[in-house]
Amino acid sequence: MEKYKELVAKAREAMEYAYVPYSKFKVGAALLTEDDKIYTGCNVENASFGATNCAERTAIFKAVSEGVTHFKAIAIVSSSTDFTYPCGICRQVIGEFMKQGEIILENAEGEIKVYAFNDLLPHHFGQEELNK
Repeated sequence: MEKYKELVAKAREAMEYAYVPYSKFKVGAALLTEDDKIYTGCNVENASFGATNCAERTAIFKAVSEGVTHFKAIAIVSSSTDFTYPCGICRQVIGEFMKQGEIILENAEGEIKVYAFNDLLPHHFGQEELNK
């Protein structure tokens, strides 16, 4: 997992900026583009909980807003002691831009798990299905 150490470190840095006055649950994400650029994001809560944005989507939206739409990996860390998996909405958004990539998770002990995106969201619904 040595190749993901920098990506996980960037996710941990991003986590420190999380705005979580309600849940106190910080999450950071670091997204690796196909040309090896890294975009980071943190979760941003809102009193209207539906307006809250997850760290994964923050990182993806930052990249997309700058014209980057192809990714090969995303690292996700949190203030929890356990591994934090992306929620269903984030999995759907990740799948829009990273069908073959890897999702990297780190827990508080520094253990790392790596999943192929398709293992976390098999049979992804995407643009191809809309064109049928």
